[in-house]
Amino acid sequence: MEFFDYYEKLFGDRWPALLESLKGEGCATELRFAEGLEPYYLDEASVFAAKALGVVPGDDVLDMCAAPGGKTLVIASLLKGEGSLQSNDRSPDRRLRLQHVIENSLPESWRSVIKVTGYDGMKFGLHKKECFDKVLLDAPCSSDRHVLNSPAHLEVWSAKRVKRLSVEQGALLASAVDALKPGGTVVYGTCALSPMENDDVVRKILKKRPAMRFEMIEDLLPGADRTEFGVHILPDHSAGRGPIYCAKLVKEK
Repeated sequence: MEFFDYYEKLFGDRWPALLESLKGEGCATELRFAEGLEPYYLDEASVFAAKALGVVPGDDVLDMCAAPGGKTLVIASLLKGEGSLQSNDRSPDRRLRLQHVIENSLPESWRSVIKVTGYDGMKFGLHKKECFDKVLLDAPCSSDRHVLNSPAHLEVWSAKRVKRLSVEQGALLASAVDALKPGGTVVYGTCALSPMENDDVVRKILKKRPAMRFEMIEDLLPGADRTEFGVHILPDHSAGRGPIYCAKLVKEK
């Protein structure tokens, strides 16, 4: 099938072990912020990506594609009720799930600084220009682990979809960059395997937005791979974590 041929060409001798590891259930950690609140289970690699943003209390933060909400919880736990967090998702159904997660998993004092919105992420750069200290873009992607474990999705997968998604991801990242204050930080992330959706998207934005530079992400999870611009956490080397790619970009003052 096209899916397997595509990734075998990308990963070569590593592909059989990576393929086997992708069939597992992953490596989730429990997020619980107070007694009586619902726990949330999130891949440790996703927690790492959210923390890479470097949020501190008082920051104005945008989680551009926030649903289902795990990374919003991590960001809120770092803000501790100081600053602001706009958790955005354009899908009404996913936004309902996001609101449920926020209301049931966070203390009220932390929820008070969160605003849930449903805008098109590609419009933030126009309407919210240079408004945020930190932006997390967990971009819609190929979701290869999900595809692999869904026969229906696997049947319709194509390399053309990867290319189409990379174009959308580039537009979202441009919007995120334009919404960022000078001196601010954006973390771009996906759960995709292909460099076309990862480093290639970052490479293009660095050319299009010369005020941006990439910054090395430190203190990696065990087994994480460094790429040209970011970090790729893959389950065969990282005890089931991932796949998660993330890159950190900073806007010059």
